[in-house]
Amino acid sequence: MSLRGTLYNEVPETSVDTSTWTGPVTTHASQPSKKNLFLQSLYLEENANVGSSRGSESGNSNSRAEVEDKDIVECLENEVQYWTDFSKVHYHPQSLYELSGLWTEIKDFNNYGIGREAFSGSLHAEEINERLRFFVEECDLPQGIQFIVDDSGGFSGVAGEFLENIADDYTNIPVLLYSVRSPDSCLDSRNRKLTISRKLHDAVSFAKLSAFCKLVVPVGVPSLSTSRMSKYLHIDDQKPYHTSAVYASAIHSISLPFRMEPLGPSAQSSYTCGAATINELVQMLARQGRQNMVTVLDTAMPTPALSGTQVQQSFLENLQPLTPEIAEDAEDMHALESMTIHGAFASGCKRASVSEVKDAVHTAYLNAAERPKFSHLSVAQCPLPIPLPFPSIFGNIVGRNGELLDTPVSDSPSRGSLEVHSVPMAARLRSTTAVLPFLQNRLENLRKFGIARGALGTELLRNWGFGRDDVDDLAEALSNMVTTLNPVSELSSDSD
Repeated sequence: MSLRGTLYNEVPETSVDTSTWTGPVTTHASQPSKKNLFLQSLYLEENANVGSSRGSESGNSNSRAEVEDKDIVECLENEVQYWTDFSKVHYHPQSLYELSGLWTEIKDFNNYGIGREAFSGSLHAEEINERLRFFVEECDLPQGIQFIVDDSGGFSGVAGEFLENIADDYTNIPVLLYSVRSPDSCLDSRNRKLTISRKLHDAVSFAKLSAFCKLVVPVGVPSLSTSRMSKYLHIDDQKPYHTSAVYASAIHSISLPFRMEPLGPSAQSSYTCGAATINELVQMLARQGRQNMVTVLDTAMPTPALSGTQVQQSFLENLQPLTPEIAEDAEDMHALESMTIHGAFASGCKRASVSEVKDAVHTAYLNAAERPKFSHLSVAQCPLPIPLPFPSIFGNIVGRNGELLDTPVSDSPSRGSLEVHSVPMAARLRSTTAVLPFLQNRLENLRKFGIARGALGTELLRNWGFGRDDVDDLAEALSNMVTTLNPVSELSSDSD
């Protein structure tokens, strides 16, 4: 991928003049990564469009395109290595930034300290802040910043330094952080030293990143293939290409209210309701003094129809938590929720109206054993589109438009974008005590391996640039989060 993106013509590289050197010259050049069939098809399609606009004929038949699409889907399933392999977006030159100056394998770029050092020890901070400022100045009124980071390694340190700069420069713009991880990052290592390093990294990373955000959404469970989503999805946990599609779909759905047109008090719409800004979402979920809150993300993909099965099961029991280390059956009388449902079916293949969805959700909560103290609902009739590069993760009982069939439609266990063109979605953010185990595990690990007398990770934290006072501050921040959600839990822990 070019650092200048694909929107504008690249500046040709100038050759290096070595005429002043009289000795031998050896050139070492590596071949660029070969484009897969999908990227090649995008290139050919773009050239064909340019040619047709000039009066030439494309010369591609529908049958040939269909065969090519099958080959593309198979290629993506078997050969995806990087996110650029299935990206079809044109990137602005200011939106891509290379973290240059690092001479290390990605597997060694695996802790907060190395990422922090790489970002703060050069001009990276100033340069990337300029990139962000370019886009912020293009906005009339920015409602907030959505920040997505894989915080399982060194990029967590990069994100921490960047977020701190954002907090200093844009004090009135709320930041919504999604910390997303692949399933393999949840596995414990057999190496004790590596295990301690990973546990301390998780604690430090979360404490630092959450300090600069209004809302934090941890995403990434150890297994999706064994979750309740396996009823409708056929996922290979070893393929980030599969798992990232689920996480991206959930993030798309939960952020849909940010992109809705707000309606006035007297206006009504038959297609959408529940528009909200990032700041409004933060205010909804941060009541009861729950600031810098950690929320649980749930999703149902695809969402069952409103009728045909029990409504309660359709919307509540089919929601799968995508946040790791949470309590499944936590009771919280002060729970706060924001739910988005789009493209739902009333029955069969008939799309439900906004009022039908609202009534169904209301009935579901009336019949539920426990109800949140506050719940916000956003509804849209438009389902989630499934484009060509989307992985083949849908089961054989998922129909063309995401409807659930009574009998399997094919012998193949999975279906992709050629068979499924859209799916109804439900996603929910919860501010709840269910996230307590996630917070308590990080606090306990920081105390055990970084603060306790003779702690094995003290020297490691010092190498990452954290003195004793810094570590104490991180522990206090985590402790305050636990106390906010459950004061009794932290008091009993201190007394012990």
